[in-house]
Amino acid sequence: MSNTKHHYRSVFKSDHLGSADLEEMVEEGKRLVFTIKEVKQEMGARVAGKKIDANIAYFKEDIKPLVLNATNSKQVAKFAGSKFVEDWSGLTIELYIDASVKMKGEIVGGVRIKPTMPQATKPKLLPNTEQWKKAKDAVMSGKTTPDSIRKHYELSKEHELQLTA
Repeated sequence: MSNTKHHYRSVFKSDHLGSADLEEMVEEGKRLVFTIKEVKQEMGARVAGKKIDANIAYFKEDIKPLVLNATNSKQVAKFAGSKFVEDWSGLTIELYIDASVKMKGEIVGGVRIKPTMPQATKPKLLPNTEQWKKAKDAVMSGKTTPDSIRKHYELSKEHELQLTA
């Protein structure tokens, strides 16, 4: 007998991200932070067995695309400072399951975008790594500065001094 549990919605195959997909990720302890690769306005897209016109977000991470309903579209537009879907690429968003989402008067739960943008975590730049060697060479040759490196890496003051020595 298997101890693996299966969400009842997982048999309803969907090409788009749904709360059942997120529930599995939450149970695995994964953070629901994703970066939008692009958003396409797709006319006649098949969603939940129906053809609809929809804004669909595709992500850089290996995850299904998300159909952006009006609520989620407004949130992404707010983050981007633009109502144009072409301007939404590169945004990092955090998703959650909102158990109170209604559809056709019935509470069904749904995927929502958190109203605050997640804080991006940068990798630490540490000595004895390939990235350190490249950064040190670039600083020493004048091609970059520690401030530029901080845009991509977490860099302590101690390590900054080592980079510039």
